Amino acid sequence: MCGIAGKVSPRGGVERDLVERMCDVVRHRGPDSHGLWTDGRVGLGVRRLAVIDLDTGDQPLLNESDTVVVIQNGEIYNYRELRTALEAAGHTFRSKSDTEVIVHLYEEHGDACVQFLRGMFAFAVWDIKRQRLLLARDRIGKKPLFYAVRDDTLWFGSEAKSILEDPEVPRDVDPAAIDAFLRYLYVPHPRSAFSALKKLPPAHILTWQEGTVEVSRYWRLSYRPDHRLRGPELHEAIRGSLLEATRLRLRSDVPVGAFLSGGVDSSAVVAAMVRESSKRVRTFSIGFDVPAFDETQYAREVSELLGTEHHELSIRPDAIELLPRLVWHYGEPFADSSAIPSFYLAELTRRDVTVALNGDGGDENFAGYPRYHAIALAERLGRLVPETTQVWLERLVAPVARGASAGTVRARLGKLAKALRQEPWHRYADWISYLDQSEVDRLYTPEFAMSVAHEWAPTVIRDAYVASDASSTVNRLLDVDVNVYLPGDLLVKMDIASMAHSLEVRSPLLDHVFMELAAAIPADDKLRGRRSKAVFKDALRPWLPARILERPKMGFAVPLAQWFRGPLKDLPREVLLDAKAAERGLFRPDRINTLIDEHVEGRRDHADTLWALLQLELWFRTFVDRSPAPIALSAA
Repeated sequence: MCGIAGKVSPRGGVERDLVERMCDVVRHRGPDSHGLWTDGRVGLGVRRLAVIDLDTGDQPLLNESDTVVVIQNGEIYNYRELRTALEAAGHTFRSKSDTEVIVHLYEEHGDACVQFLRGMFAFAVWDIKRQRLLLARDRIGKKPLFYAVRDDTLWFGSEAKSILEDPEVPRDVDPAAIDAFLRYLYVPHPRSAFSALKKLPPAHILTWQEGTVEVSRYWRLSYRPDHRLRGPELHEAIRGSLLEATRLRLRSDVPVGAFLSGGVDSSAVVAAMVRESSKRVRTFSIGFDVPAFDETQYAREVSELLGTEHHELSIRPDAIELLPRLVWHYGEPFADSSAIPSFYLAELTRRDVTVALNGDGGDENFAGYPRYHAIALAERLGRLVPETTQVWLERLVAPVARGASAGTVRARLGKLAKALRQEPWHRYADWISYLDQSEVDRLYTPEFAMSVAHEWAPTVIRDAYVASDASSTVNRLLDVDVNVYLPGDLLVKMDIASMAHSLEVRSPLLDHVFMELAAAIPADDKLRGRRSKAVFKDALRPWLPARILERPKMGFAVPLAQWFRGPLKDLPREVLLDAKAAERGLFRPDRINTLIDEHVEGRRDHADTLWALLQLELWFRTFVDRSPAPIALSAA
């Protein structure tokens, strides 16, 4: 696991000191060693977290003839099998590193080398003879990769802050990205919050040669149903594929543990680890002092059942202390509040292990979110209910739902009523949005509203929906989430939270072979009525009891609504209504004041919106103004 960065220009002049600074700013991603490779036209740098081949695995790594250079952030899990095949083909290895297989695969297959890799990765290959750069990102987007192109020069880095170390790269803000952030709480690829920076999408490669840049996709998940496996045979295939994906992810030269919430997905991964590991598995969970948000009793129960060495910490999250750290580490506006417990969990886990497995991907593989059922229901009702009745329902429910927090019953009723008359992709875009168009219109100043390309945010969902080959609505929505929500939110949340503590996190349920099996399962086997993840739960019955498999989903949330009516009630007003924020001209101060008043007085729940606005303003101060103001509250 590493942080990588680099710059390439046909005119030369790439300074070694710059590349070193680009790496140093992400030292937390790789505290064990650093490496540089420069030749005037190109500079490649890496900060390494040593996980595999601790002695000879430092990067950059070269091929036998010193004509191909590679740096990588991530892990290639099938590197042993690849190495055996490459050695049989005549290649000589200088290390035992998983990264070195990339240079030899590139010699054999060129850009198609990515097709052979099973893992999470973002890497750069510099072909010295051809003076050509190849950048690649893993299929699902576990590892991030930002890049910028200006004239014929290209910069890249694991985090945006690496690229911004070069003063040649402007920090202008992309208004459309800000608009998308306020709707989804993250900035979807390929845009970033900075106009000059982009994100290489998952399953894509980028090539640079003599100033010409080309981006192309190399893999896409198919949802065409495969009816060959049914019943017990399908259940056995799911368990077998999960065991294999887990076994590959246990390859490590440093201690390995697992996150355990007691939910279906993390419990399934730990159950697989227990079956594949020769050592007692170490598990980690955190609890909260608010019972509605605390899952530790379930984690404890699963730990006792599976015989793990369990570590647990009960915390009272200090958002005031954590906010500036979150803003700096995430580098872009990011307002998924579950980043807070993720941050604390990574900190706890890193005390004992360097690698942790988690359960990310179960919901996106097997339809675990309630919204899938709701959207499918809206589609069925839309076909049955006359249009005049749909209009009447929407008008009736709208006043009840207005101002309700995302995820509440009132909010869902409002979205369901509105969804009856929408196209499927638009229905989903609105359902997962935290602010709809009418709320945005009341919040934005006229000047900012004119600068925003409002149409971009929903088209992120539309494009993924249209590109899917799924025949059912549920599987098509899963495809959308795999291509948008997973790499934009969940994987960013975990990558940043874990790497902030130099912890590597691996996700067996996001193994692309496992995901190909899951994608081919008909939607009716995943969502049976209101029972989510049905086929996955049935497959896990030999491993886990019904009380774990069938308990209600809790998620990994924090009590934002209570915080903004209690210890943090003064924070939004102090940050969002001060002179610095007002000068930006983005939002109407009177509307923000109304949001705060309505929330504090309990008339409306605007917790998600206030949290997003706070994250955005503090991001501006940290990365655009470059003069972050300290947060101090006497009430905190």
